[in-house]
Amino acid sequence: MKKPSEDREAPAVEPTAGPAAPAPGRTVQQKATPSASAPSAHDEGRGTRNRVARSILDHGPSTAAELALRLELTQAAVRRHLDALVAEGVVEPREQRIYGARGRGRPAKSFALTDCGRDAFDQAYDQLATDALRWIAQSAGGGAMGEAAVAAFARARFAAQAQGYRAAVEAAGPEGRTEALAEALTADGYAATARSAPNPQLGEQLCQHHCPVAHVAEQYPQLCEAETEVFSRLLGTHVQRLATIAHGDGVCTTFVPKAGAGKAAHPTGGRTTQTTTASARTAGRNPA
Repeated sequence: MKKPSEDREAPAVEPTAGPAAPAPGRTVQQKATPSASAPSAHDEGRGTRNRVARSILDHGPSTAAELALRLELTQAAVRRHLDALVAEGVVEPREQRIYGARGRGRPAKSFALTDCGRDAFDQAYDQLATDALRWIAQSAGGGAMGEAAVAAFARARFAAQAQGYRAAVEAAGPEGRTEALAEALTADGYAATARSAPNPQLGEQLCQHHCPVAHVAEQYPQLCEAETEVFSRLLGTHVQRLATIAHGDGVCTTFVPKAGAGKAAHPTGGRTTQTTTASARTAGRNPA
């Protein structure tokens, strides 16, 4: 029977070259140096934790003993990785259900994936959302009517989402609204920040470093347009979307003019600011 691995996480080492023989009566201790090709301890540990999480995904809630048997690791090593996964919010401990007569002692804990843990594995949410929007467009008759139906859905969706931001934004006052909106968006997973525009006297930039619907918005830019309209209403001023992740830009960037700055504040050079941009409009390929 194969002996369970102790899951040593130290990198492989090789002794350095030293003298051919130690001096009489003296012990020479050679220093060990990491092998250039050996994976780091961090990488090995992460790889094993991924195996533990994958085993729970494939087999359902599992005890440390069950995982150790499946993965051919010691229970001590498995518990160490489970502790790390619990701290990361990937798995959670549960009391194991006992059917029939209960034996002595406390029942072993089983570990199950959290919603966050499941999200770390491949999902089909983007495809599902794209299919749903395509169905909406086709059901409305396709063409311009289909695009209008998708836009109506997008506006309703972001308007509902904005209700959770409104109180924080309004409480911040005019000068702090962009920052307050960035914090609210960050809490929803957008990794947003607020910073001064290249000319600070003109306004600020709201930057979203992550977009949960970027792949869907590539085909349906109505999502970007509706979001920008919501920002405009929340901030109480016309805003302009300068870049979008859906269009291939690294960050979704929205220009927010300072109150009272007038038309000259806008990057468009005084033209009426639109809540959509050419990049957002051309990003979509509405297949309906």
